[in-house]
Amino acid sequence: MIYLTIFLAVLIPICVAAVFYCIKFGIIILRVQDTLEDSLDIIDEKYISMTEICERPLFYDSPEVRRVLSDIKETRAALHQIAFSLSSEFQEPKELTEDDTAS
Repeated sequence: MIYLTIFLAVLIPICVAAVFYCIKFGIIILRVQDTLEDSLDIIDEKYISMTEICERPLFYDSPEVRRVLSDIKETRAALHQIAFSLSSEFQEPKELTEDDTAS
């Protein structure tokens, strides 16, 4: 009986600390998730805006203007890649896995 009392006296504070840190880390993870979702919404808005700009024809045929448009297109592609990697479930799409097995 004494051994059980000693065991529980040691185990209960450890369990309380573990539960405390699990709740604390769970709250941190939920905050990070909310921040990522808000960021993905902003990225989506900017991606749509950049797509509209890239679809407009250029009226000024300067190398600098073309370079800026090229940079906007590359940034748009990078934003799309970031948004896709953050929102995916870190699994390869089925098309890629089927193509890999066929070759």
